Amino acid sequence: MAIKIETIIDKSVWETFSGRYEPRTFLQSWDWGKFQKKMGNKIWRLGIFDNNKLAGIALVSKIIAKRSTFLLIQHGPCVAKGQTEIFAALLAELKRIGEEEKADFIRINPLWKRDQENRNFFKNFGFREAPMHANAYEATWKLGLALPEEELLMKMRKTTRYLIRQTLKNQDITIEKSAKSDDLEAYQKLSRTVAKKQSFTPFSDEYIKNEFEIFAKENQALLFLGKYKGELAAAALVIFWQGTAYYHQAASGFKHAKLSLPYLIAWEAIKEAKKRGCVLYDFWGYINPQTEPKHPWAGPTLFKMGFGGQAFEYIKTQDFPLTKKYWFNYIIEKTRKIKRGY
Repeated sequence: MAIKIETIIDKSVWETFSGRYEPRTFLQSWDWGKFQKKMGNKIWRLGIFDNNKLAGIALVSKIIAKRSTFLLIQHGPCVAKGQTEIFAALLAELKRIGEEEKADFIRINPLWKRDQENRNFFKNFGFREAPMHANAYEATWKLGLALPEEELLMKMRKTTRYLIRQTLKNQDITIEKSAKSDDLEAYQKLSRTVAKKQSFTPFSDEYIKNEFEIFAKENQALLFLGKYKGELAAAALVIFWQGTAYYHQAASGFKHAKLSLPYLIAWEAIKEAKKRGCVLYDFWGYINPQTEPKHPWAGPTLFKMGFGGQAFEYIKTQDFPLTKKYWFNYIIEKTRKIKRGY
């Protein structure tokens, strides 16, 4: 088997391969690489070739954090499960890059089923479970979009369907769709207000702005703005890529919380996804609310589950230590996780 690693410079080659890979998210898209570069991160678009045939891809970013430097692969690599030789070649290249870039570890969270076989696969290569996720979900809630709209409504939780229909009747409520950067400022203001009220750290304005502008330029991002009497009350940023819509960012204010605007926003986003020919709606992030009722995602997950669909759980984020400095970072992250309680 002749395996080699090469940099892919052709967007169409990258997107064609990623479009055939299942499961996938836009965190391994060509444009996510553009986003990483705009955030100041060095990237590598690696192609793994087996006898000159493309057998896998990996978008790699170099992250320089306060305590360490590491190589990050979010929702990748896109390599078929169990391909030992191909993965070994990729890991060898990552170690080479890591040494060259003075990285302390490699962090990946592939979309491989969460089972013992896959855990053993990574363990045998020297990986260990990371104390923190890779700023990308390890489990999500997905809704298939094959059914007509009315049937999708009927399969929802009764309460969800009722709230959607009630908000539709309210003439003071409007849902606007926008790909304009000017409208993003209003969303960011709302997001900051919600974050302050709930005491969590949101993504930076720069992060959201860069993500939105890069994908909107390719007609792959929309803002859904829920307004009551012209005042922004809730909003969501949805990414459309390779036949899937991703409910990636959202914020809902407290002033008009009783109006249940997030339900109507999600429904309008689902309808837009169907218009665009998407076959799947990814609600982006899931935690089992029965086993972890105190987790901050428990409430949002119950909201998502009301639309129908099912959970998908993937193997936990994996780390490959490269230097002793990794263990200092590991202890800090582990301590933070214990203090948070989840």
